[in-house]
Amino acid sequence: MKQARPRPIEHLAVSPPRPVRAPAAGGSGQALVWFFDLDDTLHDASHAMFAAIDARMTDYVQQHLQLDRASADALRRRYWLRYGATMLGLIRHHGIDAHHFLRATHDFDVATRLRAESGLAHWSRRLAGRKVLLTNSPLHYAGQVLRGIGLHHHFDTRYAIESMRVHGHYRPKPARSMFRAMLVREGLGAHPAGARAVLVDDNLANLKAARAVGYATVLVVRPGSGTGAGHPGPRRLAGAGYVNARIRSVKQLAPLAPRLRRAS
Repeated sequence: MKQARPRPIEHLAVSPPRPVRAPAAGGSGQALVWFFDLDDTLHDASHAMFAAIDARMTDYVQQHLQLDRASADALRRRYWLRYGATMLGLIRHHGIDAHHFLRATHDFDVATRLRAESGLAHWSRRLAGRKVLLTNSPLHYAGQVLRGIGLHHHFDTRYAIESMRVHGHYRPKPARSMFRAMLVREGLGAHPAGARAVLVDDNLANLKAARAVGYATVLVVRPGSGTGAGHPGPRRLAGAGYVNARIRSVKQLAPLAPRLRRAS
């Protein structure tokens, strides 16, 4: 399977929606289309990955905005919390080039920092439904991670931050406009019969936005997660009503499928 290229969401108006696959024989209810986050969802990014990304983002801010280290780190975190991506704040307020920023901040040895559960490819083959990657990380980084954890052949489509543009503007998670556009792009708009979108993510802001526009939602809560890339941590609002299910591993998803199909 060839690696999918990012497609700007702004082209939705002229792109036909994907056909929705019917449920497998013997199945019941709606077919599920799984939208998976990457970091701290499919692998343990808090173990070492976020530290590398954070340091490079702070380096970038410090160098390009001529700030001291503490101020640069504080600005990085503030933009992440406000916009969902540090990059978006730097574009809006400082005119940085997005592609240059993404290359500079994710230029490191991914393989040596990877930590993930074993057997993910086997789990993915057994999980019924189409799988879509939806990550605020850049495409080249996401591809390295997927290859490292054995899932590079398991996603029909990969949407990275480069492709999260609506009407020409970057709209990464948790932008509701982007989540709505994804439903249209993947053939799930206007409540189609026989299909249901599910977002699996470790970030509550992303889940809240997706739930508001019609996704079922699953919160991944990893022990010790929420410490990197400006993450405030999922435990603070763990009882939020917009979360349909909570898991500690994506391997726990299959038994939840009937509940997620019925989520209203």
